[in-house]
Amino acid sequence: MKFLAKIYLTSLLIATFLFFPTKVFGQSLKELYINLGTGGVTGVYYPVGQAICRLVGSDGETEPIIYCTALSSSGSAANINSLKLGDLDLALVQSDIQHYAYTGTEVFAGVGPNLELRELFALHSESFNLVVRDDANIFSFEDLEGKRVNLGVPGSGNRKTFEMLIEEFGWTTDIFASAEEFKTPEMASALCNNKIDAYIYVVGHPNASIQEAANSCSSHLVPVTGPKVDSFLQKYPYFSISIIPGGMYRGTNNDVVTFGPRATLMATTKLSDDLAYRITKALFDNLEDLKSQHLSLSNLTAEGMIITYSAPLHDGAVKYFKEKGLLP
Repeated sequence: MKFLAKIYLTSLLIATFLFFPTKVFGQSLKELYINLGTGGVTGVYYPVGQAICRLVGSDGETEPIIYCTALSSSGSAANINSLKLGDLDLALVQSDIQHYAYTGTEVFAGVGPNLELRELFALHSESFNLVVRDDANIFSFEDLEGKRVNLGVPGSGNRKTFEMLIEEFGWTTDIFASAEEFKTPEMASALCNNKIDAYIYVVGHPNASIQEAANSCSSHLVPVTGPKVDSFLQKYPYFSISIIPGGMYRGTNNDVVTFGPRATLMATTKLSDDLAYRITKALFDNLEDLKSQHLSLSNLTAEGMIITYSAPLHDGAVKYFKEKGLLP
């Protein structure tokens, strides 16, 4: 009887595979689902992630067909952790957070280097934005002393960059009248409701939170420059000068000089070379379409997107770049 039962079970399994040739344990051989981690819905990462997913899934003839979903998240550091856990296949990550994760430093010092991280390509530049109330008398970063400042969510790339900069100034958070931790969607309302005098937000432009603050109350962006910032940029080369165009937000009429990281599209070695190749091809073959999806992407160039900050390029991306003569 046991022998007959084994024969029956084997026959049943064979019949299942023959009857459902496109399915293996629930995963379709003709369809592939991938998740892309972005950021908060009011930030730039979310719409950029949606644009990427649309282009990645636009080729409906090549199998497996890719279905890409852009997911809201807590930002770069959370995305790195989700990549490591396998909860995400792709993620948008700030260049500084990429560096910390790959080298196992700063916010990732406790977990060690993540040498499986791979970059597909770089995207838009981001800015370290200092948004202040007009009546707070803040005209430079140094003027934050004695003010009510929102630091950002603990563990976020936004918060880490702020902490690194005040360390360069020789400050601790005790220098502020209060150090708040409002989440991204709460920052503009906290500013306009006079709960804080200023908030820091590392993000590309245009941005909904900064737009909300500009339209809801008297506020503006403040330059973040000077000798301390210059020495900071020399120490941390994954940051660079960033200029916010004047007139983009009400109350900020002139260009604002600051600094910032670069957004990068990240994966790990778990992403197959073929899939990394197809994703890269979908974006670069449709670069003009991508650039039209959000103002922050409008200045992208193919050559300018092939830059790494610590993690090496994914082999699948390298294959595409070499085919197109973008890499030797």
